[in-house]
Amino acid sequence: MPKKILRRWLPSHETLQQNRFLSRFAHWFEHPNLWHLNRHSVAGGVAAGMIGGLIPGPLQIITASILALIFRVNLPVAIFATFYTNPFTIAPIYWVAFWLGSWVSGHNGVDTMAQMPSLQGLPLLDWSVAMWLWIKSLGVPLLIGLPLLSAILAIAGYFAVQLFWRLWVYWTLYQRRQRRLGL
Repeated sequence: MPKKILRRWLPSHETLQQNRFLSRFAHWFEHPNLWHLNRHSVAGGVAAGMIGGLIPGPLQIITASILALIFRVNLPVAIFATFYTNPFTIAPIYWVAFWLGSWVSGHNGVDTMAQMPSLQGLPLLDWSVAMWLWIKSLGVPLLIGLPLLSAILAIAGYFAVQLFWRLWVYWTLYQRRQRRLGL
């Protein structure tokens, strides 16, 4: 089962309770579904991570954690799932969100996406300001496209995990049956 694979990488409830910062919030982390590795909890964690992953900046993990706590889905999986956005994938994802928002809002061909600011030769603060101005210039298509894309990715992630988990169980049952029959 995928449980054996996931348990190697995910922190335990006890590890988080021993953390100096998180120990004061330990009562929030007591619900068993936050830690159980079952099909529904992991799929919900992936969905929460997909939603949280499109929120800019350091709020990704916080958002995914809050969603996992509210919906009682696997917390470590939700946090881990936010890492699909990184410096290499953020530009293509935002382009897809912009395109999707342009298509939905009817701005097809009217708005063109401005070039993303380069990190070369700029101090971090100046680059952050340039990045904010770039995101702000994208306007309505991005404002519509990001939530829509996060909903699409969350739904796709949820059902992909459900399907993968089910196929994995069928495969292990098939392998067990083959071993029993001596084939």
